[in-house]
Amino acid sequence: ANRIRTAVFAGLLLSQSVVVAAFQSQAPPLPSLCQNIHHHHPSFTSQTRLDAKKKTAGGGGGFGSSGGFGGANKKKSSSKAVVLDPSKVRSVSGYTGSGTKVLATAANNFDRIRKLFGKTATTDVYVRSPLNDETVFWFVGKVVRMITDEESKADVNSNWRPDATTENELVGTVYPTEVEAIVSQKRLILEYAKNQLRPQNMAGPYSSALELWSAPGDSEMDTVQNKIKLVKVDGSTKDLRDGFHVKDVGYNPEIYIGDEKEKGGLRVVRDLEGMPVKPEFDIGS
Repeated sequence: ANRIRTAVFAGLLLSQSVVVAAFQSQAPPLPSLCQNIHHHHPSFTSQTRLDAKKKTAGGGGGFGSSGGFGGANKKKSSSKAVVLDPSKVRSVSGYTGSGTKVLATAANNFDRIRKLFGKTATTDVYVRSPLNDETVFWFVGKVVRMITDEESKADVNSNWRPDATTENELVGTVYPTEVEAIVSQKRLILEYAKNQLRPQNMAGPYSSALELWSAPGDSEMDTVQNKIKLVKVDGSTKDLRDGFHVKDVGYNPEIYIGDEKEKGGLRVVRDLEGMPVKPEFDIGS
C-alpha cells in the first residue's frame, strides 16, 4: 500500500503547469458555497481520489512545475539557513519536487493513526490568505494525532476497542496536542496548499501572510452551515515539546479533481475571529 501511494505522489511530478502564471491571473469569482460542499469528502484519502489525481496531474500547479511543490526561488542571503529537526518537523527542502516523499509519508501516517482512533484524533485544517481575501477560509485537509486510550475510550466517535491498546504505537514520549499536530506540519501544509490547491489565492505576493485555522475533525458540513467557529493556530516549531515526535501525527491533503482545479474546492466565509458572518442553516431546508 505504501508503494502504491508513493507511486501516486511520484506521478504528480509529471505535471508541467506553471504556478507563477496561475496566481498572476485573476482568481475566478467564488461560486455559491453550497455548490462546493463535498458530500464525498473521505475520512482519509481514498485510492479512487488518488488515482483521479494521478490521471489529471497536468491540470494544476504541479509538483514538478516551475516553482512547484517543494520548489523555492533561490535567493542570496547572508543569514544562515535554519536546520529543522526531522524528528519534530515534517517539512520540505528547497528543491522542486522535494515535498512529494514527505507528503506521501504524512498521508501514510494519517491512514495508520486514523485507523486506530478515527474521528476522535482528527482535526480539519483551513488556510486564510488575508492579502488576497481576509474573509475566505480554504479547506486544505486534515491532521491526525496519537491520543491516549483513555481519550479514545471516552469518545463515542472513536475507533477504540475494549481489547485494544495503542500505547506501544507511540514513537515519542508525549502525546501530541492538536496545535502540535498542525504546527509540526505547517510548512508542508502551506507549501501544498499554495502550490497545489489555490496558487491564485495563496502563492506569490499572498504567501507571506498565510494563516492556519482549525475545526473539529470531519466537521466540513457543519462548518459550511455556519455551525462551527474556526480557531486560529498560533505557535511555531520552537513550541514543540522535547518528547514530541512527528511520526505521531499525520496529514491528509485535500485533493482537487475535475472542475475543482479551476473553480476551487470547499471554502467558507468567516470574520476575523473565525466566527460565521451569517446565521446557521440546514442544507436542503
